[in-house]
Amino acid sequence: MRNISLGFKKFRKAAFAFVALSFLIVTVSKAQDVVEGRTLFKSKCASCHALDHDATGPALTPKVNELEESFLIPWIRNNVELRASGNKQAIEAAKFSPSEMTAFPTLTDDQIKNIIAYAKAGEPKKVAEAGAAVKDEGVSSLSIAGVLAIIILSIIVLVVLGRAVKMLERLILEKQGIEVVEEDNVSLVTGVKGLFKNKKFVFFTVLCLVMVLGSFGWMGMWETGVHTGYQPTQPIKFSHELHAGINQIDCQYCHSGAFKSKNSTIPSLNVCMNCHKNVQARTDDGLISPEIQKIYNALGYDPDKQTYDKTKEKPIEWVRVHNLPDFAYFNHSQHVVVGEEAIRKEAGLKPTDPVCFACHGPVNTMEEVYQYSPLTMKWCINCHKDADISNKKNDAFYANVIAAHEKIKKGEKITPALLGGLECGKCHY
Repeated sequence: MRNISLGFKKFRKAAFAFVALSFLIVTVSKAQDVVEGRTLFKSKCASCHALDHDATGPALTPKVNELEESFLIPWIRNNVELRASGNKQAIEAAKFSPSEMTAFPTLTDDQIKNIIAYAKAGEPKKVAEAGAAVKDEGVSSLSIAGVLAIIILSIIVLVVLGRAVKMLERLILEKQGIEVVEEDNVSLVTGVKGLFKNKKFVFFTVLCLVMVLGSFGWMGMWETGVHTGYQPTQPIKFSHELHAGINQIDCQYCHSGAFKSKNSTIPSLNVCMNCHKNVQARTDDGLISPEIQKIYNALGYDPDKQTYDKTKEKPIEWVRVHNLPDFAYFNHSQHVVVGEEAIRKEAGLKPTDPVCFACHGPVNTMEEVYQYSPLTMKWCINCHKDADISNKKNDAFYANVIAAHEKIKKGEKITPALLGGLECGKCHY
């Protein structure tokens, strides 16, 4: 009997270790899966799909809950190949939209599973007050429920095993002729005090608290400085959906700097006046749109007399949405012009989509612009790892790199100037 008692004690310790390890894995890895899936969804899928409503493609959340993962993985990786194989489900799914879904052959099974996990969990965001950032909660409610279930189950297991061990010990003592005195009418308070005198229970409780706080602390620190979803209130309610979407104004018309310099530049109000000198969106009462009137007020413009009063001019205090650290150098023209082809292919953009969508998301659908991508170093590095520039020989930048390699092979002199060392932005940024 004593061997049985010792066996139960060993089993209880093993169960405790297993539960603790499971808790840690579920809390950290599960949350990371959803966060990673969100990043992949934003960069690969969001140009055609939304989670909760149909767009170019169907709403993803109901679809991933409806379809089997064994179908979704090959479908997402290469739907054309899956349809060509004669898969009836794939052929039927392709009828949703006349636009052919982009293939993602570089995605691994784990990455696709992360996207599916995010689509099932939904958007882990909560709307903040006006002018405040929209903060990512990081851990889904499903993950939290799973962790709580594991903790409750582990407590039940420990209590049951503890009672079983006590019962066996009592039987052993009775067999040895030792009288066991049992306490009658033990109060709830006494029971709770006794529970907290149990060193194993206290250790398990403290360990759970440390892991919970540590996990949430880790995720909080991991998201420090990441402002995905940041959507400040602007002084003028400028709708990109109206201008870039409905009116199809090219991004370059306002942000011309993105195609020829480091910065994309904020357009001056004179650019706005090219249209809004005549387009005033007057109401039936003849009143000018209040948002357009703000432009006139900032310029000191009288729409009736069509004159400017320079004494009334004042700048529009736009709130910056996308902001990189001072130590990070990013050149828009290098990506938008030189790297356009590679970025388009990596982001899965359609030929009609501006290359800007790869980083800034579907701006033509945004009533108010928000930070679409995380803009973290990991996010940039992943793109630099995957982007294919093997067919960029016709561009001057890559032609210089290839020429430099040819000179190295011949043992000729290589100078920084040959590799763009005379570019002003190399030093002055």
